[in-house]
Amino acid sequence: MNKIRKALRVAMVLLFRLLTRSEVFGLENLPSQGGILLASNHMSRIDPPLIFALLERQDATALVADKYQRNPFMRWLVNSVGGIWLNREEADIDALRVARSHLKGGGLLGIAPEGTRSRVGALIRAKTGAAYLADKAGVPVLPAAITGTDDAFRQLLRLRRPRISIRFGEPFHLPPVERRSREQDLQRNTDEIMCRIAAMLPEKYWGYYAGHPRLKELLGEKAPPFQAEPVPVNPV
Repeated sequence: MNKIRKALRVAMVLLFRLLTRSEVFGLENLPSQGGILLASNHMSRIDPPLIFALLERQDATALVADKYQRNPFMRWLVNSVGGIWLNREEADIDALRVARSHLKGGGLLGIAPEGTRSRVGALIRAKTGAAYLADKAGVPVLPAAITGTDDAFRQLLRLRRPRISIRFGEPFHLPPVERRSREQDLQRNTDEIMCRIAAMLPEKYWGYYAGHPRLKELLGEKAPPFQAEPVPVNPV
């Protein structure tokens, strides 16, 4: 499994370097060990392999919609890297239990809080699953913001190398979810995750969260994003 995983990662890094102009910021914020929930926006099928190519941790996995099991190649690919199949049509308790155990065991789990690809080129309203897992597993959240993948396929069809950027923010802990105010607390924590992602995105990507008070607060707390220099991504 580890050999297949390493070979896939090398292949993906090479493909991204060959076919795109990719920049990575904040990779130093990714902890080398310990349970952590990596939450990112999701606009293209390119997003998951892009993140996977950047992760050196062998314990990294992700929740993947089980509709992709109908594609033999995707089924093999996800199984090869230890992905966790998720039925998005219902509350998939078994998948959430496996994901929580992985996090509590010190693993890294990737998730798109929006629950599906955005078809509008900007953030859509997120579901509360990411906040639920972070609370139940007691792990910090690492926000990641991806730009450029929404137009990548069109650019490639025009024989142009799309410019793609991914930015990792600093890990943070969410406040606890209280039983008496569970729904409100989960929504508050979900908004916190999404606003931290939005704060690393250009304004045109803010979408549903454009007018959120917490986003305005975050933007006021920090220097404007996009200041750091990108780091090179090399095959391993």
